[in-house]
Amino acid sequence: MKLKDAWLLTVLAVAACGGPADPVDDAALDEPAAAAGADAVEPELVATDAAGSPTTGRFELGVHYLRLSPTQPTSSNPDQVEVCEVFWYGCPHCYNFDPLLEQWRERQPDYVSFVRVPAVWNDLLRLHARAFYTAEELGKAAEMHAEFFREYHERRNQLDTEQKLTEFFGRFGVDAATFKTAFDSFAVQAKLQRADELNRRYRIGSVPTIVVNGKYTSDAPQAGGTYEDLLALTDELVAAERAGR
Repeated sequence: MKLKDAWLLTVLAVAACGGPADPVDDAALDEPAAAAGADAVEPELVATDAAGSPTTGRFELGVHYLRLSPTQPTSSNPDQVEVCEVFWYGCPHCYNFDPLLEQWRERQPDYVSFVRVPAVWNDLLRLHARAFYTAEELGKAAEMHAEFFREYHERRNQLDTEQKLTEFFGRFGVDAATFKTAFDSFAVQAKLQRADELNRRYRIGSVPTIVVNGKYTSDAPQAGGTYEDLLALTDELVAAERAGR
């Protein structure tokens, strides 16, 4: 369950995979964040907004979602609304959410930019995040993403060593040398560092978490109890951000 703002949540059938007891290193947030383009002001999750709630009566700011203050920079074009999913391949809730999220993504107009950011709060998650970015670097992300989930949850292979990952990538036509070069590359390391920065700045304490335009954050338990609730909330927040441009 969500570790911060627990008073906002109830115990629901759709849960989330929780992170460490204190997922945010506040001291690290005060360090320069050139990679994220963020200033030195520590972001907070707040339940109010001077501009008011951008959603309809179905969803209430402070109950169904929270506001990141200040708003965090995104990697998308300025004319797009970014929807970010923070996830982990080993999370059963991320696994169950992924097919619905893919269907939602296919319906989105061009002004919606969807991105994924892996959670990185321990060594296994960092290894999986590195594998995710390695697949991106090799142009295999679309082909391999769902298979990562299936390998972990259906075939019970936790992909918890570099050797297991090498063998897994081999099924997709990636030889060991090519995998190793990408896995150790500067590009992958830079993306991993960026993911770590965003995890801290988005105050990630559980997955899957949705962050809309670096401004609003929620998960299924908070949004109402189902993945459909979370996606309906996301639609409303996207519409509000689009209308505000």
